[in-house]
Amino acid sequence: MASFDVIVVGVGSMGSAACYYLAKKSGVKVLGIEQFSIPHEQGSHAGQSRIIRKAYFEHPDYVPLLERAYHNWRQLESKTGTQLYFPTGLLYAGKSDGVLIQGVKASAKQYNIQVDALSSAESKIKFPQFHIPADFEILFEPDAGLLTPERCILSFTEQAIKAGATIHSQEQLIAWKEEQGSITVTTNKNTYTCTKLILTTGAWTPHVAPEFKKQLTVTRQVLAWAIPQHGDSYTLGKFPCWLIDDAQQPGMYYGFPILQATQLGGLVGLKAAYHYPGQPTDVNQINRTISKTEETELMKSVQHYLPEGFTTIHVSKTCLYTNTPDENFIIDFLPNQRNVIIAAGFSGHGFKFASVVGEVLSELALKGESKLPIGFLSAKRFK
Repeated sequence: MASFDVIVVGVGSMGSAACYYLAKKSGVKVLGIEQFSIPHEQGSHAGQSRIIRKAYFEHPDYVPLLERAYHNWRQLESKTGTQLYFPTGLLYAGKSDGVLIQGVKASAKQYNIQVDALSSAESKIKFPQFHIPADFEILFEPDAGLLTPERCILSFTEQAIKAGATIHSQEQLIAWKEEQGSITVTTNKNTYTCTKLILTTGAWTPHVAPEFKKQLTVTRQVLAWAIPQHGDSYTLGKFPCWLIDDAQQPGMYYGFPILQATQLGGLVGLKAAYHYPGQPTDVNQINRTISKTEETELMKSVQHYLPEGFTTIHVSKTCLYTNTPDENFIIDFLPNQRNVIIAAGFSGHGFKFASVVGEVLSELALKGESKLPIGFLSAKRFK
């Protein structure tokens, strides 16, 4: 049996970063195991673009982690010579007393993050593509933008391999067990031993770590790309990322500028989606077929805010959320032991943190603790 210091199961958003930060440490023998290709479209990280922002409406405690994440993304860009973060700015809109506007203001005030208030008239001049209801408040965060997730994962994976990590794709975890301080990991191809095990298995976590089944609900989400009228007005550099707190139903709609697929990969069109837990599903029995009704509902809702931008859906896809009851992440050791670490429950807003979560996981594996403020993400909060 091949022996490693640390094995990372799941080389996606968080796992690829963890492999990199572990491999950077001199003398650490690392194995990353991924059941699909790297990257892939079966989980949560596909889809060409992810928003990154600092004025975090979900909870101000995330902001210090975001500061570190921004730093780490810049470091990765410098090391690889590849642009991964694109500063587009982010337009927020919603009722003044809604969770989005209230939360953005609270985080911005506490951490002195630049967020500009826009009047309705200013918004129409700056971003004429939008139709924002007159009773909505409008904010703009200039330092927000987007990450290209597939390129990020490939960059972390490539750098991990260069630093000495062993990465296996198309290899599926069958079982793992710990006995007398040693962990045995069995896959469909081999058996390995390690001292520390990191589980970054996304929507498969309820199967891999069944003690978390009650805390993790996997939901099916729909993403769509449209071909807008006057498409040049919606391209990168002319159109921001956006997040709108819909007053008609719970949740928020969000989207991105059109990206050049020839340079950045992915699909052609203007991407938008609905940020709210969708239909619960089992990760091994997902309905990947998107109905016309689902497409029409999404198109009509987004069209309300982008009347000329989202009139014809070009293509649609599914992705997965793995939701916790409070929609905050779980980053911790498994209950009652110190050798197996879990990062899960990213609840549809985790990718931007991948660069800092990878660093945190490496610290937990090698030092038993992290210098970064992750106490509010402890699994113990569910007891």
